[in-house]
Amino acid sequence: MSSPSKPASSEDIIGQKYDRCLADLLVKTGVGFSAGVVASVILFRRRTWPIALATGFGAGAAYADCDRSFNPARIPGTRIIPHSETSPSQ
Repeated sequence: MSSPSKPASSEDIIGQKYDRCLADLLVKTGVGFSAGVVASVILFRRRTWPIALATGFGAGAAYADCDRSFNPARIPGTRIIPHSETSPSQ
């Protein structure tokens, strides 16, 4: 017999969201950095601005995903329906 699992606390949920955001930031910034290095070496004769630009794009994409994780109202097409005060409460 398995014991009933207790619900996750809000602190655990917030911690998991922060962990996911940090991991996403590291991955997307790393991918942006490496894409910037490749573009810098191949296309722009070893200039540094493609590296900074691509790294910034990666960090910005991670920030936007994290913002959507913490504030679901910012997801396009999402509608927040307020709890009506005229509805019968039980």
